[in-house]
Formats: sequence, structure tokens, C-alpha cells
Amino acid sequence: MAEDARETRAGPDPVREMAREGKKLSRGFSWLAALGVLLVIGGAVGLVYTGVATLTSMLLFGWLLLVGGVVGLLQAIQSRGTSYFWLAVVVAALNIAAGGVVIRHPEGSAEALTMFAALLFLTGGLFRLVGSVVVRGPQFGWTLLQGAFGLLLGLLVLFDWPHSSRYVLGLFFSLALLFDGLGLIAIGVGGRRIVSMVTPSEPAGGPPPESSETAQDQSNN
Repeated sequence: MAEDARETRAGPDPVREMAREGKKLSRGFSWLAALGVLLVIGGAVGLVYTGVATLTSMLLFGWLLLVGGVVGLLQAIQSRGTSYFWLAVVVAALNIAAGGVVIRHPEGSAEALTMFAALLFLTGGLFRLVGSVVVRGPQFGWTLLQGAFGLLLGLLVLFDWPHSSRYVLGLFFSLALLFDGLGLIAIGVGGRRIVSMVTPSEPAGGPPPESSETAQDQSNN
């Protein structure tokens, strides 16, 4: 009781407060690192089982479209009477329809998206190649290499289609999980190190130092 009274009269100890906040930050960065480990594990498993990863990514994509469409439809209903009401309804209905199609036919949707990705790689690589040759800027070699790689990747995916639809999307999805997980691990570990460097250690125990006025009052009492 006496120690609590002295601590209340002297005010909070800034060193203790900084130590507590540092512990909270370190705990948050630890959770980030743990989430990164889970993503890395998921990405590694997806790289081994690319077919399962492809179907999983398509189902997730379909559910995202479906949920987004339902949320958009609810928002459109709330904003009825505005000028963009019917546009919001049409967009939400399209998202719901597309999500239902993807969920019901994930393999066919994967084939269509793989074809679309191959065409994107082809057109992007071709534009980069032509642009690098015509402009010849300071990044000429790097842009030329990117264009050639995109063009080659698009041709490889397109020539192996529709068989490539079984592993291309799953491969990209797994790589995205893997790199995102590595990034979260780096942020979590680096954040913990920075917090430990700038946070003072919490005192072992005992009440915080009292002011001279408090000590004088106690002596008078």
C-alpha cells in the first residue's frame, strides 16, 4: 500500500513505461514473423503440389469475387437514389456471377486465366522489346532482358496450354506466398532487433525514485 501510494505521488516511471511499450512492440513483431513462417510453409507446400495450389487459388479468387459482389450490392442498396446506383448494382451482379462461375468450375476458370496470363506476358514482353530498341534509354539492356523473358514465358505457357493451367497459377500463387512470408519474417526479426536496441531494460524492482518534496513530507509525518 505504501509503495503504491509513493508510486502514485511520484508519477509513472518513464523507463518502465518505455520497457513495457517495447515488450508490446516486440510481441507484435514476433506475431508478424510467425505469420511469415506460416506463409513460407504454405508457399513451399504449394511449390510441391502445384495442382492443389492452382485449385486453391481459384477457389479463393472465386470466394473473393462472391463476397466482394455481395458487399458491393449491399452498399449499392444503401446508396439507392444516387446517380451511380445502377452502375454499382451491375458491377456487384457481375462480381457475384463471376465468383459463382469460378467456384463451380475452377479448372475451366484456371484455363481461361492461364490463357489470359500468357497473352499478357506476350504483349508485355513484345512492347518492352520494341520500346527498348526504339528508345534505347539508359536501362536498355535491362529492359531488353525483361522483354525477352516475358515473351519467352508467354510462349512457353501458351504452347503448353491447357496443360499449363494445372501448374502456372499455382506456381505464381505459391511464389507470392513464399516471398510475402520471407518479407514478413525479415520485418519481424528486424523490428525486434531495432526495438531491443532502442528500448531500455526494465528496472529489477522497487519503487520509482521519489521527489525531494515527497521525502520531506514523509519525514515530517
